[in-house]
This record gives sequence, structure tokens and C-alpha cells, in this order.
Amino acid sequence: MSVEVKRVQDNIGYHFNDPELLTRALTHSSFGDGNKQVRNYERLEFLGDRVLGLIAAEAMFTKFKMAREGRLAPLFNSLVDKNACERVARQFELGPALRMSPSEENVGGRNKASILADATESVMAAVYLDGGLEAARSVFERGWGDAVAKLTEKPRNPKSDLQELAAKKGYGVPHYDLLEQAGPDHRPIFVVRVELNGFDPCEGQGGSKQEAQREAASAMLQRINSHD
Repeated sequence: MSVEVKRVQDNIGYHFNDPELLTRALTHSSFGDGNKQVRNYERLEFLGDRVLGLIAAEAMFTKFKMAREGRLAPLFNSLVDKNACERVARQFELGPALRMSPSEENVGGRNKASILADATESVMAAVYLDGGLEAARSVFERGWGDAVAKLTEKPRNPKSDLQELAAKKGYGVPHYDLLEQAGPDHRPIFVVRVELNGFDPCEGQGGSKQEAQREAASAMLQRINSHD
């Protein structure tokens, strides 16, 4: 086991009974130049998405006892979306521990948000398979605990913020267009562009159209703030 993989165990606060599970969770599909005999993290990612979703939903259900489903959904999404998983991956230092092909590494694979987010989910699956749901909950608390603590019942909504700011400054109404939908059925990727009078368009990417719109709106808010 490499020094980087050992550090991941220390960072997540869980040491594996079967270290091969963690190694597989950190193996990108490019490793071994696509050799099908090399087991990568794609199947674990599929499971980890569900494990993370269950624990995050449980955390929201427990914390916000009076909130309706419409309130819980955006809170939940803020914990499990690409940006949240990427942040946790960096906290856990997954990037340096990833196994990938030299060509993928040369194009910045260790720093790609999508790869880091996928690795976070695969590690959650590996912990669940190795130690059960309680072990996975412990890792969740370590990686997501601060984010859960900071959540309020009315999370910030970049789309609403952008619409209010645009109206206040006379920029008109933001217009969103779906540019692309790709990826497998269990993990679709949407790319959305937002246009606003007086500014170059901004794009956002996410696992749903709503998430992609929020990302695009966030990018446009940053552009407006830097312009002002």
C-alpha cells in the first residue's frame, strides 16, 4: 500500500480490513491503459452514490424535523452534488492516491473535479462494504459534518440571487439554455448556459438541469461581482 493510500485511511478515519477495496476505490478506468482485467472504481461509484445519498438524506431528515420534502431536497443536493464531493475528495487527499494512466495524469486527471467527485463516492462504497453503514456514517461525519452543521432551512439559491441582482441593477432577466446532456443513465451530466444583458454567457455543469443552472448562475454572479 502506497504512502498516499495510507494517508487516505488516516484522513477518512477508517482503516480497512480488506485494503484491496480501498485500492480499487482509488483506481481510475484509465489505469492499465483500459485493461479490462484491472478492476476500477466504476462499480463502487455506483454503490457509493446510493450510500452517500442514504446517509445525507438521513442527516437532513434528522436535523430538520419540521421541514417538508420541498425544503429537504435542496439541502440534500447541496451535500451530495459534484462540488460537495470534490471538496471532500480534496479534504481527504484522494487526488495524490489515485491510480490512473500516465496520459490521464498528464492532462490533469488528479485535479479534475469529476474524477475527484467520483472517487469520493467510490471510497464511501468501499468503506460501506468493508465496515458497514456505521463506518460509512463515521466517514460522512468527518467529511461532511461541517457542511451539515452550517446548513440552514433556507439555503442560498444562486438562481434567485442572480435574478434579484439582475433586476436591481437593470440587467434584465437571466435566460438559461440546456447545451448538452451526456453520461450514463445513473450519472447524467447536464451543461447549461445562462445569458444576461451586458455580460458574456456563463456555463454550469451538474447531475441535473437544476444543479447545472445553479452552477451557471453562480458563475454569472462571480462575473458580475468582478465587473462591479
